Amino acid sequence: MDTPSLFIGCAAGFSGDRIDAAGPVVDTLIARLEAGPAGQRAFLIFETLAERTLALAQLRRRADPDAGYEPLLDAMLRPVLARCLDHGIRIVSNFGAANPRAAARLIARMARELGAQAPRIAVVEGDDLSSPEHLEALREQLGKRMDDIRVVSANAYIGAEPIAQALDAGAQIVVCGRVADPSLTVGPAMSHFGWRSDDWEKLGRATMAGHLLECGVQVCGGYFADPGYKDVPGLEAVGFPIAEIDADGGCTIGKADGTGGMVSEATVKEQLLYEVHDPSAYLTPDVVADISEAEVQAAGQNRVALRGVKGHARPSHYKVNVCHEGGWLAEGEISYAGPRAEARARLAADVLRKRLHGLQLRVDLIGAVSVFGDDAGRTLAATPDSGLRDVRLRAAAAHEDRAQAERLAREVTALYTCGPAGGGGVRTALTSRLNTISCLLPRESVPVRHVFIGEAP
Repeated sequence: MDTPSLFIGCAAGFSGDRIDAAGPVVDTLIARLEAGPAGQRAFLIFETLAERTLALAQLRRRADPDAGYEPLLDAMLRPVLARCLDHGIRIVSNFGAANPRAAARLIARMARELGAQAPRIAVVEGDDLSSPEHLEALREQLGKRMDDIRVVSANAYIGAEPIAQALDAGAQIVVCGRVADPSLTVGPAMSHFGWRSDDWEKLGRATMAGHLLECGVQVCGGYFADPGYKDVPGLEAVGFPIAEIDADGGCTIGKADGTGGMVSEATVKEQLLYEVHDPSAYLTPDVVADISEAEVQAAGQNRVALRGVKGHARPSHYKVNVCHEGGWLAEGEISYAGPRAEARARLAADVLRKRLHGLQLRVDLIGAVSVFGDDAGRTLAATPDSGLRDVRLRAAAAHEDRAQAERLAREVTALYTCGPAGGGGVRTALTSRLNTISCLLPRESVPVRHVFIGEAP
């Protein structure tokens, strides 16, 4: 007897995503389960990590040993946790960030407060490589690039196997740190269908299903809309995606019922290619996925099927990101309006350059020359005054020395009276910077495991 298809809904595409996303997704998953055959399963995933997100989480954990997980975890999960447990919808997420065990304890406490039956919660570990012995191994790979830096976080992008193992062992909720984004989908599929860890074709297909889900509403019209060119209905209530995955790994992407946005061949194609360097070799810790012959086909209203994905043997190494302290970023802004506003903003920029000798400035005229400018100011200098009457000048500088960076904030503030006529609305900010270096480590040097909260390691 064939194993029934698997539903996986995604309710977050990054840390800071909408906290009301999960409700409609869970409602739709429950409806699918009630209408489907016996043995059909559903999962809810939250993807909340990025490189900088994880480093910031480590800084929070340094300040508070009970912190370091996704700050919006309670707000995202509490409204749907009891319903998921009641209907057998299992939850997999990387919202553990730098402190998965603390996140798991919060979820357990949340369940008690909601009067729900205590869930079995597993934590996936092994990605955190910030211990001295691991840093020494990283030093062998990175060499002099590790000299004179202060490491904030070091994490390997681990894969789906420990997620699948935890689910096979009975976990209702799996809390991860840095796993590869598509692995949040591949793990449930491996467990549900009983796939081997070297079934490359199926893993490749499930990986691309996960890739379509991992950025949340980007596959449903978010980050896609362009009025008059790519119109998206109901963007203010854009729905989050749900994938139906079959036993061979093929998937059909839809979205939560009763929500705005849309799932079309165009939205799926954009997300399919998002952040993919080589379509024939999309590297993940689970598989090398190949979409060079993939086909995207409409399968009904707001339903699109993905077929033709291939898979090849996974890499022998894990990717590792090392985030370290990177000095200070100073920013300052001031507005000029009315006749000759752009000329006055350009004069203010010239004043800053002459006053802040020794600092490498980035200067933008927001609305005139900004996104397409460069850090050296060459584009700004080469662009003629267009006569704009409402211009926001932004200046930024980075420096290892906080006192040097602070000079910029003082000089922008001084433009009130020491600069061109009519400047106003000054805002300044000083932010500690994080830099990243990357390398590869052999898989065998990064031991991964799952543990259940409340059980001995």
